[in-house]
Amino acid sequence: MSSEPSIFFSDVNERQGSFLRRTFVVGGLTAIGVTALTVRLAQLQVVQAEEYATLASQNQFNFRLVPPPRGRILDRNGVVIAGNRPSFRVLVVRDETKDLDQTLDLLGRLLPDTVDRRRSIIRDVNAAPRFAPVPVKTDLTWEEFARVNLYANELPGVMADMNEARYYPFGGSFAHVVGYVAKPSDRDVQAYRDRNEEVPQILYNPGFRIGRTGVEKALDEDLRGVEGGNRVEVDARGRVVAEDVGGSRPAVPGKEIVLTLDADVQNRALEVFGEEAGGAVVMDVRTGDILCMVSAPSFDPNLFVNGIPSSMYRPLADYERRPLLDKAIYGTFAPGSTFKPVTGLAALKRGANPERRIVCNGGYYLGRRFACHATHGSQNMREAIKNSCNVYFMTLGVEMGPDAIAEAAREMGFGQEFDIGIDGQREGLVPDREWRRRNPVRGDPMWYPGETPSYSIGQGALTVNALQLATYTARLANGRKAVLPRLIKSIDGVEQGGDRAFADLPYDPAHLQVLREGMEMVTDVGGTGFRNSQLGLGAVRMAGKTGTAQSRNYGSGSRSGAGRPWAQKDHNLFIAYAPIDNPRYAVSVIVQHGGLGGGTAGAPRAREIMKVVLLKDDEIRQRLEREGFAETPEDPGAHESDSLALNAAPAQAAAPAAEPAGPRPYLPASPQ
Repeated sequence: MSSEPSIFFSDVNERQGSFLRRTFVVGGLTAIGVTALTVRLAQLQVVQAEEYATLASQNQFNFRLVPPPRGRILDRNGVVIAGNRPSFRVLVVRDETKDLDQTLDLLGRLLPDTVDRRRSIIRDVNAAPRFAPVPVKTDLTWEEFARVNLYANELPGVMADMNEARYYPFGGSFAHVVGYVAKPSDRDVQAYRDRNEEVPQILYNPGFRIGRTGVEKALDEDLRGVEGGNRVEVDARGRVVAEDVGGSRPAVPGKEIVLTLDADVQNRALEVFGEEAGGAVVMDVRTGDILCMVSAPSFDPNLFVNGIPSSMYRPLADYERRPLLDKAIYGTFAPGSTFKPVTGLAALKRGANPERRIVCNGGYYLGRRFACHATHGSQNMREAIKNSCNVYFMTLGVEMGPDAIAEAAREMGFGQEFDIGIDGQREGLVPDREWRRRNPVRGDPMWYPGETPSYSIGQGALTVNALQLATYTARLANGRKAVLPRLIKSIDGVEQGGDRAFADLPYDPAHLQVLREGMEMVTDVGGTGFRNSQLGLGAVRMAGKTGTAQSRNYGSGSRSGAGRPWAQKDHNLFIAYAPIDNPRYAVSVIVQHGGLGGGTAGAPRAREIMKVVLLKDDEIRQRLEREGFAETPEDPGAHESDSLALNAAPAQAAAPAAEPAGPRPYLPASPQ
């Protein structure tokens, strides 16, 4: 039986051919791979060498933004009213700490006051970008700074350094007009997104501050400067191991802002208010420059730079005299008798004779009796201003009607906002028949004659602010030009509005002279403002007008304010200009709930402010040196001291004749 072999052996040539084919395939693939690798390496090392070198460098180095020094704010004489000061601080970098809670425990032993703020510190640290240092405490004392540095090696992720913090050397004197800075909030970031703008990365830097109010807010972009940056070498965990000095760039400081304000005048203005509330504004009647714009009581803006705790903020916000409110431009009040020259001016424009005599029997009758504060008898316009006679101006007002009064009021600066470079103004209210049609009373759009008597003496629905009162007074004193206020003098050395041309006042200068003569009589012997308006500067005298404005309807009750709560007393106002023979400066003072008599609380404060203004004027000082100081004339009708303890209650002063306005059908807008 034949059998086939169970093992077959292929041909030698066949086996060799199969091996060669596999070798060729593998070799070809290898050659292709080597070629591809060579090409790729060539591309990486030759063609894209610079690009990847940059990426590698970025993996090794970080660029950390440095907030720029904020631009300084100066007064007209170069005095710093908002600047920067060195500040020691301790910071924590979350991603460099092993245990944040443990780190804060250790810091609490070195800086005990951080324990109470632990929750807010943790919130800030967790909200910060990775590897961004977050301030735990600022304004360290030298001892605290040294203590933290001594234990720095035992506190991973903790560092202490020195930076610049915003500083307001005069505290509350400029708090409202200059404002303050604070940390950017989520709303600030969202505002950029709402405008479809890229959010600046510097806003996320924990040391960066932006303007919140006043000039700081209005000129924030100019004051910010340009951020710098430190190029630092980091390890794989992002920790700084070295700084690349050549790759860093310095921050560019913000622009320097010069205001028209005078620090000496501003400080004195706040000082004379004492514990009283209100506002004061001083203007140059020739240029419109604002030398003083103060609101009282005030607050320390330095408290807000690093965040004010609620335990300190709530008392400021809840205090009835509202220290956080700018009463110079935001608070609005009825002007009272300071408005009477406006009524006189409107009548003169319509042909009234200033020598016309109107008899005051103590009241004006139009459906009911509108009281005057005295029986003045026969009065012409100058005498009516001197004695602040209600009957005289009520008579003129009813004869003209509200529209004529409103026209004159607007032309003299009321019922409008002024472009002074900052926000926060309230334009107040100048009512007329058209306003009544838009604002009917219980559906009735008619303006009734019974509303005009109160309106003509500065009451009713009429409201103004201290800046408007100062502008009005400056225009009266100037006599020809509709002067406009200016607050920003220069930005980074560039003059702002210094060459402005003012429009002519639409009034006969002779008519304005009549009003000025009446205001001169107010501060002369026998005038309602005489006893507390004497400057004691010889021939350099001040003309003015007193005013008292009701803050509520008293009915048949007393208006003296004696025994009444502060919030139920009348507002006290005074406007003035000086010198009488060559007007240079105008001042307005509002004492909120200051009590009865504009010459009692308003006039002495205006006097003290005006004295500083005049004595700082070189030409006025030279005049005083030539002419000397004359004694203050004595009012034969009063022998009490005309001085006022300005830091005490105004009631300590002897009260001159007051000029209360008649009853008013509408309460003024709340100054809050």
